[in-house]
Amino acid sequence: MSQKRIAVIGAGPSGLAVLRAFESARRKGAEIPDIVCYERQKDSGGIWNYTWRTGTDEYGEPVHASMYRYLWSNGPKECLEFSDYSFEEHFGRPIPSFPPRAVLHDYIKGRIERNGISHYIQLNTAVKSVTYNSDTDKFSVTVKDLKDDTLSTSEFDYVFGASGHFSTPNIPEFPGLDKFTGRVLHSHDFRSADEFAGKDVLCVGSSYSSEDIGIQCYKYGAKSVTFSWRTKPMGFKWPESFSELPLLEKLEGKTATFKDGTKKDVDAIILCTGYLHHHPFMEDSLRIKSRNRLYPGNLYKGIFWWSNPKLMYIGMQDQFYTFNMFDAQAWYARDVVLGRIKLPNPGEMMDDIQKWTRDEEAVEDASQAIDFQTEYVRDLIKPTDYPRLDVDGVARMFKEWEHHKMENILTYRDRSHRSLLTGTVAPVHHTPWMKALDDSMEAFLNQPQTKQAAE
Repeated sequence: MSQKRIAVIGAGPSGLAVLRAFESARRKGAEIPDIVCYERQKDSGGIWNYTWRTGTDEYGEPVHASMYRYLWSNGPKECLEFSDYSFEEHFGRPIPSFPPRAVLHDYIKGRIERNGISHYIQLNTAVKSVTYNSDTDKFSVTVKDLKDDTLSTSEFDYVFGASGHFSTPNIPEFPGLDKFTGRVLHSHDFRSADEFAGKDVLCVGSSYSSEDIGIQCYKYGAKSVTFSWRTKPMGFKWPESFSELPLLEKLEGKTATFKDGTKKDVDAIILCTGYLHHHPFMEDSLRIKSRNRLYPGNLYKGIFWWSNPKLMYIGMQDQFYTFNMFDAQAWYARDVVLGRIKLPNPGEMMDDIQKWTRDEEAVEDASQAIDFQTEYVRDLIKPTDYPRLDVDGVARMFKEWEHHKMENILTYRDRSHRSLLTGTVAPVHHTPWMKALDDSMEAFLNQPQTKQAAE
């Protein structure tokens, strides 16, 4: 019998979790399928790669990264720590709880290097088509080698969709936007807050990207920041130059009018309006179509495509948990592929999907959303050999973090949290976040740390 083959689409945290899960089994003596991981960027790390480019890259491919200069983690690193690889192990010492992007990218890559899994990855390779043949029970995956400008097609027994869902912007239309004389961009194309120094900035949206980009603009000298919300305001204790208004209704010149009749002149509009589940390379019968939610439809265990469970999606949820949730999904999916976990029949799978969907629809606030995702991760880890993850500890930390943000949205990143792996309380960063204008890894790590703080 020929060896089974797996295609992994994307070498970001989700795809790398799949590689790590199978490599872990291989090192323990299991016979694993042949694996190829396709990554269209020139480096692994997925969305944690930074590029100055927007729109299309040097090969004409859509730019995947939504990262910007000065981006720091907006949640405690202790909540996303890999169970088999602590930050302390990677950096050789404890580091503060809220690192900048480059530090997190280095940490992600460190686990790849330590576990020797980079040989599975083909960089600069874009997946163009995934189809399924029911007669052969195989997937055909067509890819483009971006450097050589060549197409090739291979057959696989399993496909893991791990290309993320925070890279294709959702861009709404507002009357007058076409005649607005200031700067208009989506948060996907936001690269540097310096551009908005001295400007009156309008952020349309009321979720994490709006919150963080608005604060970044303020940190680097914006004159004022206005948030426009559709459902409800974020409700933080904003500085005086901030305001929250109902949804933008129209623009006349540089004057924005909001649903409550308020008018305000603005210089720049940043559309922090979220992202689309966009997987155009998947044939229609395989393509996930969902809004950003905690439990996307048609995915058993949030992973297995219901009508064809040999297709598995990793990391497609709205997220509190991130890196370690992708691990939990990867370990569970791996064990199904290796025959250690048997999937139920389609009817039972759909019953389970509907149960989780009902539970998700009953979620009323952030605290309940954290609890929902905690139970989801716990359910995945239970039958696998994934190293112990204290999900209750993670949930408590997420709730503390939410509380710290409500106390002071500008200082929550100055807090220290305790690693659930090592028990170490993170040191305080040498510079309060609002004054830490250099986001480089060198500046973050190389200056002397102050003593450890109380949690």
